[in-house]
Amino acid sequence: MIKEAREKWEQGTLAKTLSRFPERQEEFTIDSGIPIKQLYTPEDLEGWDYLTELGFPGEYPYTRGVQPTMYRGRLWTMRQYAGFGTAQETNERFRFLLEQGQTGLSVAFDLPTQIGYDSDHDLAEGEVGRVGVAIDSLEDMEVVFDRIPLDKVSTSMTINAPAAILLAMYQAVGEKQGVSPEKLNGTVQNDILKEYVARGTYIFPPEPSMRLVTDIFEYCSKTIPSWNTISISGYHIREAGSTAAQEIAFTLANGIAYVQAAIDKGLDVDDFAGRMSFFFNSHVNFFEEIAKFRAARRLWARIMKERFKAKNPRSHRLRFHTQTAGSSLTAQQPDNNIIRTTLQALAAVLGGTQSLHTNSRDEALALPTEDSVRIALRTQQIIAYESGVADTIDPLAGSYFIEKLTDEMEAKALEYIRKIGDMGGAVKAIENGFMQREIQDSAYKYQRAVESKQKMVVGVNCFQVEEEQPKNLLRVNPAIGEAQKERLKSLRARRDRRAVASALKNIEAAAKGQDNLIPPILDAVKAYATIGEICDVLRDVFGVYRPSQEV
Repeated sequence: MIKEAREKWEQGTLAKTLSRFPERQEEFTIDSGIPIKQLYTPEDLEGWDYLTELGFPGEYPYTRGVQPTMYRGRLWTMRQYAGFGTAQETNERFRFLLEQGQTGLSVAFDLPTQIGYDSDHDLAEGEVGRVGVAIDSLEDMEVVFDRIPLDKVSTSMTINAPAAILLAMYQAVGEKQGVSPEKLNGTVQNDILKEYVARGTYIFPPEPSMRLVTDIFEYCSKTIPSWNTISISGYHIREAGSTAAQEIAFTLANGIAYVQAAIDKGLDVDDFAGRMSFFFNSHVNFFEEIAKFRAARRLWARIMKERFKAKNPRSHRLRFHTQTAGSSLTAQQPDNNIIRTTLQALAAVLGGTQSLHTNSRDEALALPTEDSVRIALRTQQIIAYESGVADTIDPLAGSYFIEKLTDEMEAKALEYIRKIGDMGGAVKAIENGFMQREIQDSAYKYQRAVESKQKMVVGVNCFQVEEEQPKNLLRVNPAIGEAQKERLKSLRARRDRRAVASALKNIEAAAKGQDNLIPPILDAVKAYATIGEICDVLRDVFGVYRPSQEV
């Protein structure tokens, strides 16, 4: 019936219009290469079963969301990513955001901290405090969270290679505040595989790095039970140039590798899988992103239940944080970025995110100002409190287009996951450069499309205007590096040198053996050993990673 009616429409009404007004282009596709049809009808979902493919919110396969009431019960966490300069400056920005209604913290660390060097190391020169806060020791961490009660806020930390050290520092700050570890709530990114693929802030080779990841799984399951032990990141994979389908495929493939590594370590899947979380990008193609989130949730549920035989429903749930697309921000006409971010944030909410960061309009030019950060936060608040999109669960479910696109995104991602499995898993696929090459190819195709104007970017390759140089940008004081060096010098003079030396020896012994590394790292942190000193011990034992020149 529908088929005949559609054919009649195509041959009559549609054909008549097309003869006078052709479509804008011959073919419409999303960035993942999936063609977009003119129209979607029940024919596109032939054989599609509601209970199998969708089900109900809070129930397997979680396509419609991981919580039974979703945002009707509780809104997503508004977690603005922040951190720059000194610990004091970052503390002031955190308290400003909390005063503006932010509901969770997200810490950005500077590059030396991310790769395990102290601020007085030669390789840290010129980078201290520039893209995040400089953290050399527990003393800096104490200042970052001064007057911020860690039993009342949740904190996400974007840190990977030295994740164990920053987690230990956070626990130690909590204890100094009188907050026991079981009351701490938050996430440590701890996703080293995507560093080899897309981001580059690795230190150690894959094998010892995976040991550190699973040591955190084991330690937190016993000591910090409410902590999310990993945030498996597709965000940076997408920022490097992947498509949406590659983003979920490579992210979930990395997730499979982490689960398997933990099982190989002797952990029961249901003891740690419920505290795993994910981190996705929300890019500019509105419907593609919504379908991506829904497909990822369903695919992970099936992987955990069918492949890993996880029995606890919590182990099946893909919980994720979203950040709007930094790579979509333009230096040209920066106010346009407010609109881009709004659409991306709305896609994340309609896709069922658990927490969200909205980028600021001036981030293509500099670190965001307070005014820009406030607008970014207000974007979330207006979506939450004024738009009505949070008043019903998964409101786009049942759309012929959304459901078909969700199915197609899942199928495309699953094809990649199977290919990676045939290579021996994510680590092997990274070592042979497969993921890196796929991302590079996608990034190249995208840039070619922009340059040829096949893909339009407002203000960049169309609708351009003459612009003045931007004013009032936030600049990090270059004197911060010298000030941080002086803090380090003072700390080293005041601390108990014997206690530090003993603690570092214990880390070395644990690294050479099989013991969990977190307890000796925690002892070293409490003795005010620096991040560079701890990482140097691990570098001596584990070595450092050098990427293949062939990738």
